[in-house]
Amino acid sequence: MSARDPHRFINELDEEALARLVARLESRARDAVFARLFEKYAARLALPAHARVLEVGCGTGATLRMLARRPGFSGQACGVDQSRHFIAAANGFAQAENLGARVVFQVGDAHALDFAEASFDVVIAHTLISHVTDPAGVLREMARVVRPGGTVAIFDGDYSSLTYAYPDPAFGRRMDEALATATFNNPLIMRDLPRLLRAHGLALAEAWGDAVAEIGGGSYFKSFAETYVPYVRRAHLLPAAALDQWLDYQLRAMDEGVFFAACNYYTYLARRA
Repeated sequence: MSARDPHRFINELDEEALARLVARLESRARDAVFARLFEKYAARLALPAHARVLEVGCGTGATLRMLARRPGFSGQACGVDQSRHFIAAANGFAQAENLGARVVFQVGDAHALDFAEASFDVVIAHTLISHVTDPAGVLREMARVVRPGGTVAIFDGDYSSLTYAYPDPAFGRRMDEALATATFNNPLIMRDLPRLLRAHGLALAEAWGDAVAEIGGGSYFKSFAETYVPYVRRAHLLPAAALDQWLDYQLRAMDEGVFFAACNYYTYLARRA
């Protein structure tokens, strides 16, 4: 079986798999490192009063909920995702946090957004572009629905840099590659964005990179491994026994304080002419 990005094929997953992904997205949002990375670019969005913000591929709505909770946010945020399960979860979390009408969610396709041209001040893709079927098509839609002078914000990883320490370095490298292959449809897409943004009428305003690393203990990378190793197994990319040994080692390393894992993430802020 070939690898199939679970987020790309989310509507083919069973309830158990969906529950694991919901838990993963919510735990990631609570991670201090990821919250800091979001805040780093959210502070630079220069949102106008009563801004209209769209997140494409919103998942459980964690990013938009963080935006709505920022001091001074007085606009409306809309999230779109292809998964009805994710949208139901997003609405439930928003209601539990009493966010009211400031945050709304709906089912939709990132490749064909059901919004008029120039409908939003800001359009966000937060760890989406690495999963989609057609990155250029998604960028085209994001550029279409943002207003002239508005901002397109794209945050994602370069997953060739994803790495976990392992006593057998050769197998460790194979495992790093297998995790990236099983989890991301477009693991290297962030390298193409300077060219793709310009091709779709978006002028790059700012861009930067951040290394996310956990040394000693792990939370973000623990959740990542536990969530996505089953997809490596399902795709038969590596022997099942070797996968069990690798995961057992990572969990022991966390308990013993000798864990290491890292990945590079990048943020692009672009303006529509």
